Amino acid sequence: MSKRVTFKHSHRPSASRVRGAVVAAGLGTSMVLGAGAAFAAGTTGTAATASLVSTTAADAVAQQAAAQGKAAKAAEHAAAKKADEAKKKAEAEKKAASKLRWETPVSHYELSASFGNDGSRWAHKHSGQDFAVPIGTKVEAAHTGTIVKAGPNGGGDGPAYGNAIVIKHGNGTYSQYAHLSQIDVHIGQSVKKGQKIALSGNTGNSSGPHLHFEIRTTANYGSAVNPVNYLHRAGVNV
Repeated sequence: MSKRVTFKHSHRPSASRVRGAVVAAGLGTSMVLGAGAAFAAGTTGTAATASLVSTTAADAVAQQAAAQGKAAKAAEHAAAKKADEAKKKAEAEKKAASKLRWETPVSHYELSASFGNDGSRWAHKHSGQDFAVPIGTKVEAAHTGTIVKAGPNGGGDGPAYGNAIVIKHGNGTYSQYAHLSQIDVHIGQSVKKGQKIALSGNTGNSSGPHLHFEIRTTANYGSAVNPVNYLHRAGVNV
């Protein structure tokens, strides 16, 4: 009777299969880990990019604000400079206009004899305007000019004027101040408007303390014009 040979099959995996599975598993793990790393790297890159964009935007806003502040400061400085220049110009114009204006030769007075009046004190009609003031009242130059006459005997115009001064002005007119008690200037001296030139008095042909004031077209007697009208045209209230 022949014997039947029976082969038993083992269910254990072969070594080659085991090694293949391990390699496959390793590859799978690597792929998973790689994907995770890539994901992590992608996430980190997005956050860094967002942070960079945010920082750049903040810097741009700060730079814009600084530029606007600088521009505003420059505009303010320019406006202040323009206002200062306008103020200086106005002051210069006012000063220039002031130099052109005249003033009365005394500050506190009463008007007495006027231009053209008749009277026993004058051989002809009155040639000026009298300002009644006490003896010793300060007499000022009515306008800027140069002294051309100064002294007794009317400065050369005659004894009726007593002590007198004549000033030549830049516009071709002359002003005269008479019956003075004291003369404080000399011929050839330059004087400014408002400068003290004498003290009022009662010298010459005078019936009482006063200042005789004339506006002339020449330095000499006989060329007088109405001084009050002249001062009015020059913007001076008398």
